[in-house]
Amino acid sequence: MNEGMLVQSAEQRLEELNIELPQMPVPIANFVPYRMEDDMIWLSGQVCEWNGVVTHTGKIGETHDLEAGQAAARVCGLNLISVLRFALDGDLDRVAGCMRVGGFVHCTPDFPSVPMVINGASNLFHELFGPEIGAHTRTAVGVMQLPRGASVEVDAIFRVR
Repeated sequence: MNEGMLVQSAEQRLEELNIELPQMPVPIANFVPYRMEDDMIWLSGQVCEWNGVVTHTGKIGETHDLEAGQAAARVCGLNLISVLRFALDGDLDRVAGCMRVGGFVHCTPDFPSVPMVINGASNLFHELFGPEIGAHTRTAVGVMQLPRGASVEVDAIFRVR
């Protein structure tokens, strides 16, 4: 890794990568968007919505292909970063590690690439935080339905300073 990457902040990376974050999503049921305990923060699952509008509905492998699924997962990741930024008082540089990502893909029963769909979010975390902080464990599962008819939902756990 080059030395410049070590000192570059996540906020600078957002600007450099021309990444716009959506407004922080509002929970649609009886839960909170995040919980923080000591140096850990758990982020509730976020569907692929942009400022309240679900961007991808229907099944991956039927309504959408792999590439569209990855785009949907990236939108989920952007929502997670929006919540994370809010929880950290606007300071993404407090992120010390992405510990775990969980992905849910509304897909056809025979869709073979569920993990590849969730790469849309995983790749975003690597782009923004770099390979050391962005590296994470992960689960990716195919499901029969998601809230609001969304094609993808992603949750995450981060360690913070």
